[in-house]
Amino acid sequence: MSISNNYLEQLENEAIYILRETAAQFEKPALLFSGGKDSIVLVHLALKAFRPGKFPFPLVHIDTGHNFPEAIAFRDKLVHEIGEKLIVGNVEDSIKKYNLKETAGKFPSRNALQTYSLLDTIQENEFDACIGGARRDEEKARAKERIFSVRDDFGQWDPKLQRPELWDVLNGKVQKGHNVRVFPISNWTELDVWNYIQKYNIELPSLYFAHNRECILHQDKLVATSQFIQPEKHDTVVVEKVRYRTVGDMTCTAAVPSSAATIQDIIEDIIQTRISERGQTRLDDQLSEAAMEDRKKQGYF
Repeated sequence: MSISNNYLEQLENEAIYILRETAAQFEKPALLFSGGKDSIVLVHLALKAFRPGKFPFPLVHIDTGHNFPEAIAFRDKLVHEIGEKLIVGNVEDSIKKYNLKETAGKFPSRNALQTYSLLDTIQENEFDACIGGARRDEEKARAKERIFSVRDDFGQWDPKLQRPELWDVLNGKVQKGHNVRVFPISNWTELDVWNYIQKYNIELPSLYFAHNRECILHQDKLVATSQFIQPEKHDTVVVEKVRYRTVGDMTCTAAVPSSAATIQDIIEDIIQTRISERGQTRLDDQLSEAAMEDRKKQGYF
């Protein structure tokens, strides 16, 4: 076995250990699933951790209503294939319930509004832990998280009140009303995820591979036209060969120019790039350096 495979095996073993500890320590955990590559890898890891039995938790998707159709179709296909339960929380319902307003501007993001739907879904289903696919190289605020990251009664996160995690001992004890976010792949990088996908030939939505797409050129970024974003007279509209590094909302996720048609092509792309995944593609994360951390403090995943 190569050094690379040994390293991937170590990451896999750690993630499976975390998933099993979560199932053992919490009464009602859930796995947050978006249809993106990181959450797809989490499902693959959960299959390894718990099959031939059923998952000890449902999959939960917080649907903003601005998703790529390809991601939703893949989500439904995967859920059907593995035969597990899917719970969907809709941001549209939260907008009506709380009279919320979307971010102003040409490319409105519903990321902040997801917090309301997530917290309501947690409360309605009495989840005490939510498993997610965040990685430490994804964004600065993600790197401040522990593997078991505690949220208070209001779902809020305080980066200054993090528990120590020594010798791989994970402490799932929380006060009543508190919630834990669990990050099994927090020690992985984007490149690790793609190497793992290649090793096990994991199926992904077509969005991740090069395809032709009509886009608006906005501040050197390519944002796909859609039912949510229609070009205006002054917009520069181009048809480019692109792929997506991350699958967020159509309204705030930029594509990257690429001819990468295979997983190996994508791996070579990532090795050559010097810009982080979210830094290159998420418009809303560029509003300020603390955009993600501010959302997390309010209850965002």
